[in-house]
Amino acid sequence: MVIKKRIQAALILASILMLGSVGCKFVSDSEAKEEETVNFEERIPSVDVAIARTDSIRDAIEYIGTTQPVQTVALRSQVEGQLLRLTVDVGDRVTQGQLLAQLDDSLLQAQVGKAEAELATLNSEVISAQGEVKSAISAVASAKVQLEQAKNDVDRLQELYEEGAIALREVELARTAYLTAQQTLSSARSEVSVRQSAVEAAKGRVIAQQSLIQQEQERLSYTRLNSPITGYVLQRVIETGNLVQPGSEILRLGDFSQVKVVVPVSELDLANIRSGQSVRVRLDAFPRDSFVGRVSNISPAADPTSRQVPIEVILANPEQKISSGLLARVSFGQTGSQPVIIPETALQTSGNATTGERGTVFVVRGDKKNAMVTERMVRLGERIDGQVEVLGGLRPGERYVSRSSDALKDNQSVKLSILSD
Repeated sequence: MVIKKRIQAALILASILMLGSVGCKFVSDSEAKEEETVNFEERIPSVDVAIARTDSIRDAIEYIGTTQPVQTVALRSQVEGQLLRLTVDVGDRVTQGQLLAQLDDSLLQAQVGKAEAELATLNSEVISAQGEVKSAISAVASAKVQLEQAKNDVDRLQELYEEGAIALREVELARTAYLTAQQTLSSARSEVSVRQSAVEAAKGRVIAQQSLIQQEQERLSYTRLNSPITGYVLQRVIETGNLVQPGSEILRLGDFSQVKVVVPVSELDLANIRSGQSVRVRLDAFPRDSFVGRVSNISPAADPTSRQVPIEVILANPEQKISSGLLARVSFGQTGSQPVIIPETALQTSGNATTGERGTVFVVRGDKKNAMVTERMVRLGERIDGQVEVLGGLRPGERYVSRSSDALKDNQSVKLSILSD
């Protein structure tokens, strides 16, 4: 019995030993697989990925200027008078043709009334002269009838004289009457010409008076000062109640449909500036906005002391949010096509590059879990402060490896670091 129990115990112990051996083998295999996986992941390079962007490798020089309206107009009086009313104040928006100021017009109104009364008198003179012309024409017609009658009398008496019926004296009297009728007709015709000339002279005086009235009315219109532009009131020079003289400035207006900035530029930089060129403008009042201006004028004369040339830049201002007196920073750098800028750590070349040199970058494709790199040849430009221009081979928006933990190969899988874009 004792022997049987010992045999059972031995069998149980053997079974336990066999199970322990199998368990140890299973644990060893799992650890080996995990170790193999870790070693494989350690062989995949970790990379920082960046997005290719265009920029300027050189910091553009900024020139300081001040914004001002593209056009400034001084509203001046053309006649003398007391300023009765101003309809606007500083900062008010005005439109072209809007009434802005009113001068006292009572004296000019009286002068216009007097001139119009004189015109009425002259018109009456024209009508009277035209009536005299008609009378003169009637006198001519009457003289013609009398002349015809005198001619008939002469002919009739001449026949009677030839027949011996009357004396010669009667014929001579008839001839005298005929000559008198001729002179009367001639005088009547001359009177018509005189009267017609009087009419023309009267009409001339009417025209001259009408011109005078127009001048007086124009002077009267100068008492109403209308805005010549659409813009804003910059300054009130004279207040109501003051007496203004011809040429006195009353208001100053500004057109803000565009904004002008004048900056002094060194004569050494003029070679890079041309009329019509696009420029960048930053306004401290709008730090989040970047504006594009245009060089509208380059002064032909430099300041004799500073040797700087005034350059005029025009900014579009459709919303008219840019006002006068703002600090403007103007840079004449390139605003059009710019190269892609990448760090030198992204290149697989070393040393000092020259423009046109070729290098290698690795472009990333795929997503974060299955990222791979493709080798790409690029053409390089300038290098400044760890940055390099890419003139060709890499497009804006493409992802590239900016830094790698190990050397890379074409079509190699990579891990994206937490610093990746």
